[in-house]
Amino acid sequence: MRAAVFHAPNDALTVEDIDLNEPRGNEVVVRTGASGVCHSDLHFVEGLYAMATPAVLGHEGAGVVEAVGDDVAMFAPGDRVIACLSIFCGNCDRCLSGEPFLCMQSPMRRRGDEPALSWKGAGLTQMAGLATYAERMLVHQNALVKVDQDIEVDRAALIGCGVTTGLGAVLNTAGMEVGSTVAVFGAGGVGLAAIQGARIGGARTIIAVDVHESKLATARELGATHSVDASSRDPVEAIKRIVPGGVDYTFEAIGLKVAAEQCYEAIRRGGTATVIGMIPQGTKLEIDGPSLLGAKKLQGSSMGSNRFRIDMPRYVDWYLQGRLLLDEMITRRGKLDDINEAFRAMKAGEVARSVLMFDEDA
Repeated sequence: MRAAVFHAPNDALTVEDIDLNEPRGNEVVVRTGASGVCHSDLHFVEGLYAMATPAVLGHEGAGVVEAVGDDVAMFAPGDRVIACLSIFCGNCDRCLSGEPFLCMQSPMRRRGDEPALSWKGAGLTQMAGLATYAERMLVHQNALVKVDQDIEVDRAALIGCGVTTGLGAVLNTAGMEVGSTVAVFGAGGVGLAAIQGARIGGARTIIAVDVHESKLATARELGATHSVDASSRDPVEAIKRIVPGGVDYTFEAIGLKVAAEQCYEAIRRGGTATVIGMIPQGTKLEIDGPSLLGAKKLQGSSMGSNRFRIDMPRYVDWYLQGRLLLDEMITRRGKLDDINEAFRAMKAGEVARSVLMFDEDA
């Protein structure tokens, strides 16, 4: 099968013929229908996060089950599924405490196991236990949720990461209250999902912050009541002009040190700033210590604190009801061979989300 192979930071990915192992035990083979191109993948391409190479990236996918291992009972060939990188064991303390997104012993093939993917006889690293930039995925069944609703595969793929991460950060991690004031830094896929989470959750003021007017326009279309162009204005000052004293909740959806610090500065006394983006490894955030006496909170979020087998079908329903807008989030569609162009467009700020289409019938 074909896959986009990541060789080294700052090098172009190459589309290669690779081999897929047979499913064993609790594993499932999924024919990839679509994969979103997420900014988290770009962090690895740019060397901001480390990964053993060669590797197959991608973690935002949906498709159709082709084959299952002997111990799989909840999926069968022909099932339409969404994949999620929050692969849970169901037995550790975090899973049993209702936090499967923080699973301590995620059940996937490890270093030293027979690799799920190989190229020229050598194993390939499988990003997040998924590797969606390939025509097929070999994943643990606890990485999948069955989708019975009639939703297009590219929209379903977005739910696999960006939508779940953004919506969940607002509704689950932060637990935003109805009538709150909110600012979201970054109007890419995750940020747009956070903006929609704030709208769906009943926020009265939703401020989108970005440096690209085209992305701010999309943010307003999806629910932002105000927008701030951070390329020409201090976003903290602008936010406090809109909401004196600062907003109740902020969300950082870029992965930048300065944006995370500005998120904290932009909240009121007693407010909560939630960092969603992947801050580069080794980065230290700096906040004003005495301001903590005002009960201000800075916290992180992992994949929207999801319980994805409950959350994702709910998000599909919201989409079908017209409450969650996904069509508007997809700026471009392409094929696997377009992966490097998709990364270029993302870096240039030209897209909210690019989606790679593998199988129009999936």
